[in-house]
Amino acid sequence: MLDVMRRITFSRNYTLSLSRTCRCYCKYCAFATHQAHLYSPEEVDEQLERAVRRNAKELLVLTGEMPEVNPVVAERLGDWGHEDFTSYVVWACGRALERGLLPHTNLGVLGREGQLRLRDVTASQGLMLESVSERLMETVHAGSPSKHPSVRLEAIEIAGELRIPLTSGILVGVGESEAERFASLDALAEANARHGHIQEVILQNFVPHPDYYGREPAEIADRASRQRWSAPPAVEGASVANAGAAGPQPQWATPITLDDLRDLVRYTRRVMPGVGVQIPPNLSDWWLELAEAGATDLGGLSANGDHISPDHPFPSPKQVRSALRERGMALAERLCVYPQYMTPEWVDQGVLDLIRLEYWSFIPRGSSGRNAATNGNSIDPGLAPEGIAKGREGVALDAAELTALFAESRPEVIEAMRAAADGLRAELNGNVATFVVNRNVNFTNICTVGCAFCGFGQGKRSPDAYLVGEEEFAARVGEAVDFGATEVCMQGGIHPDYSLEHYGRWLELAKEVAPAIHLHAYSPMEVHFMAERSGLEPGQVFDYLLERGLGSTPGTAAEVLDDGVRRRISPNKLPVGRWVEIIEAAHGRGIPTTSTVMFGHIEEPGELAEHMRVIRALQERTGGITEFVPLSFIPYQTLLGRTHGIEEISAEENLKHTAAFRLALGKSVRNLQASWVKMGLEAATEALRWGVNDLGGTLMEENISRMAGSRHGVRLDPGDLIDAARRAGRTPAQRTTLYEVVETY
Repeated sequence: MLDVMRRITFSRNYTLSLSRTCRCYCKYCAFATHQAHLYSPEEVDEQLERAVRRNAKELLVLTGEMPEVNPVVAERLGDWGHEDFTSYVVWACGRALERGLLPHTNLGVLGREGQLRLRDVTASQGLMLESVSERLMETVHAGSPSKHPSVRLEAIEIAGELRIPLTSGILVGVGESEAERFASLDALAEANARHGHIQEVILQNFVPHPDYYGREPAEIADRASRQRWSAPPAVEGASVANAGAAGPQPQWATPITLDDLRDLVRYTRRVMPGVGVQIPPNLSDWWLELAEAGATDLGGLSANGDHISPDHPFPSPKQVRSALRERGMALAERLCVYPQYMTPEWVDQGVLDLIRLEYWSFIPRGSSGRNAATNGNSIDPGLAPEGIAKGREGVALDAAELTALFAESRPEVIEAMRAAADGLRAELNGNVATFVVNRNVNFTNICTVGCAFCGFGQGKRSPDAYLVGEEEFAARVGEAVDFGATEVCMQGGIHPDYSLEHYGRWLELAKEVAPAIHLHAYSPMEVHFMAERSGLEPGQVFDYLLERGLGSTPGTAAEVLDDGVRRRISPNKLPVGRWVEIIEAAHGRGIPTTSTVMFGHIEEPGELAEHMRVIRALQERTGGITEFVPLSFIPYQTLLGRTHGIEEISAEENLKHTAAFRLALGKSVRNLQASWVKMGLEAATEALRWGVNDLGGTLMEENISRMAGSRHGVRLDPGDLIDAARRAGRTPAQRTTLYEVVETY
């Protein structure tokens, strides 16, 4: 139902090549050595400190397989008090956890006991299948018995039995046939079908490497990465696979084409639905095309480079984000463990506690990992039926009842919520579905507030920053009049150079162009800024704006009216008390306002309950709120979505919340609006069955949601809204800002 922008994920990691000593002799590997190589405990701590300074969340522990077969390595491990290499890795992972880093280990083939030991200190583990081709044991895998497909598949099976979130994958271009590639993916799909433990599959194409003998790949990788990440914008293109030196193509190598990789992406999606499909963006010039073909992940964009292919640095997150945005996709950060595995069943409690403490926003909404109570409101599902019955009658719900409604997940109870909300809607508004013909004018997006949920606000030097001139502003108001608009809605960023007079001038100019137009303008945040700049009280600011043509004020900048939430997502925004003070000041001057909520991000059910308590109490004091507008969070091009793992709320959850909002308001606020620009017209139409009686406006222009990544357009014609109302079995009616009916259709 929702037209969702595609998210391509990555993990912000740092690589620790704890030991390159390896018992295998793979012909394609330039990482491994058969000399003694092992970081000391002091060097490990130094690397961990660097990882923290580089803002990594994941520690990728990359090693050769069973390095203790080298007697020098074994002796060093013994001197440091470790019986084997796995013991040393467990120690290093423990040190990482102490610093807030989530370990993901790639140690090669381990038995049950080794994997179990690592499970206690890792968020996830990795083991590439590489290929099911036994022929390769005579070529590229000669002398490497643990590369035999049966050995690797057994280790992958053990990981499933132990409930370990696993990253696996295949290596292509090393002499395997096309049929063997698909057979390898089938083998992974069969293992995952038994255990559900494979979180992602890497489709890694072979690239030749020079000889690194006598050199440290980690140092080469770090230098290459720093150079790549500091590249100027002019060279931030998608072509990165050939950024470094490459060795000659071996005779055993198989050429790989874009079509080959596209076929593998699509096949993986088909045989392993719901499993991530990873394409390393430093090894293929085609990573953007493969993302368009269905790849979902770019792996760890390691801050210190790719230690396996050190001359092929990863592009930076900024470079990748820019390239994806041009293709209509968004880059989003994830943790090394995928969200569906963030439960005690899959992750050791100590590791899960760190996720809850440091990275709780990555835990899926509604899962057992999130907080079970907020604002002191525990969740009691047994309260939902009583809350629904009270809400249907318009009786105010207490905090516990509201919390239960927002947390509800039982389909039959959600249907009861829908029916009650729809019944209350019919009692208050009959069978009419209204809309307003209006135009938004977002006159500037230059803003100093820096909200984590916002993709609209820009610094003055940003290439995306804009400031509308008076001539352009007047033209937009004129277009609104020609379109038949009865309202112009004006909001902008908090421009550091603005004064009260700048805001007054926009009102005056709009009235000069269209004297009869209703001006719905300026959020409480903007009014707060005007008051701070002018030294006036909010009521005096409203007096000034009224003289210049203000008709009503949008109750935006509310987000969630809980100061704990506001400090986390927008610490520079006005607090709850000030928001309420400004809305009350408007009502005190006879200025009607709307009211809003932005939900579907980090808030908890109890915090939404508090928001609705504030709104209802305010309305019962003043009666000045004309409508309530739920605004679901659009994450794609926002800091909160990019770096905190927040996904767009589902259509089902959106509608459930809509019904809960209607019941929470009771009869205090008559009108409930669906935001088609947030949820799409199809979902907004369905919302007319969930307590909604208004479809909002035609808008003509809408930059706030668009710049956050909304895919639902910025303009509708009145006919679109009329048709939507009729599809829902409602009588369409055009209204004014203040809900006076202009025409019924």
